[in-house]
Amino acid sequence: MRKMLAALSRMLQGPVAQKPVTRVVLASRNYADFANEATFDIKKHDLHRLEEGPPTTAVMTREQGLQYYKTMQIIRRMELKADQLYKQKIIRGFCHLYDGQEACCVGLEAAINRTDHLITAYRAHAFAYTRGVSVREILAELTGRKGGCAKGKGGSMHMYGKNFYGGNGIVGAQVPLGAGIALACKYFGKDEICVTLYGDGAANQGQIFETFNMAALWKLPCIFICENNRYGMGTSVERAAASTDYYKRGDFIPGLRVDGMDILAVREAAHFAADHCRSGKGPIVMELQTYRYHGHSMSDPGISYRTREEIQEVRSKSDPITLLKDRMVNNNLASVEELKEIDVEVRKEIEDAAQFATTDPEPALEELGNHIYYNEPPFEVRGPNQWIRYKSVG
Repeated sequence: MRKMLAALSRMLQGPVAQKPVTRVVLASRNYADFANEATFDIKKHDLHRLEEGPPTTAVMTREQGLQYYKTMQIIRRMELKADQLYKQKIIRGFCHLYDGQEACCVGLEAAINRTDHLITAYRAHAFAYTRGVSVREILAELTGRKGGCAKGKGGSMHMYGKNFYGGNGIVGAQVPLGAGIALACKYFGKDEICVTLYGDGAANQGQIFETFNMAALWKLPCIFICENNRYGMGTSVERAAASTDYYKRGDFIPGLRVDGMDILAVREAAHFAADHCRSGKGPIVMELQTYRYHGHSMSDPGISYRTREEIQEVRSKSDPITLLKDRMVNNNLASVEELKEIDVEVRKEIEDAAQFATTDPEPALEELGNHIYYNEPPFEVRGPNQWIRYKSVG
């Protein structure tokens, strides 16, 4: 009876109206949706003994932007992983991290050639990477494993690669070495330059001024770069230097001061400086105004001479990765989702490298005497006492 009544009710109501089917179309952007390139304004550079400086606008392609972003993220994540491994006591000894300064090394590398040369101080992990050393080799070197770029015998301060000369532990000592490399470039008649970096803490070293003098006399193709991160160890630049205009320190050498937190400003200034050196005009001095988020080294908490608020303010207003990301998204060079995919890819690469760096074996004791000279016949090296001998292989 109930079934009959239900059927009769349906007949009286007429046909049931079908609900409209709503199709949800997920918007997926393809490469055609993005701009190929964009032009950006950059901060005007301060000049010394130069009539004209680098341009105040810079063109960046989508491909370049994605590459810069990924490289800076790899460096940032690599340094944070090094921090973690150090606190776990897997990395020992000296360790100086570069997070916050990524725009400097990536911008410089974008402006020079692979055949050019580069030498820096002991905050060297990022430059090792931009010069072509893999993350695996860098982290393995930090953990003292045989798969490291210096076979596990150099550690944080002594990493090397093709046309990359370290990683030098003595404050300021790499500057005269860099001039020597530039002298070799000129002597052999190659169209190559040497980028020689030092920090604001080393800028008062006497050997730097001696090197400036020789480089100017011999017109060496050398870019002297002071990475001014505002603190030499725990001393602010204002307390350490009577003049903080480091780009003028060459006196008779032209110089320029650059926003070191802006990768495009660094790239354009480095292009300008490289052209200056290649044209036979001699050396040039660059000051990159930047900032390190970590302390001077892992033994320095970094908050006894500056406040947490100062660090946070720089992070929130001037972070080089965030600045690049905002530029790309706001100018339709990339989407937030695409950059997040890069972040995921980077994290995986760093985790894989860390796994290798913690499982790769340590170098054998017999390795102790190797690589004293390059490409020399094997010879014997005395060990800790006269009865122990090691064979040294080049």
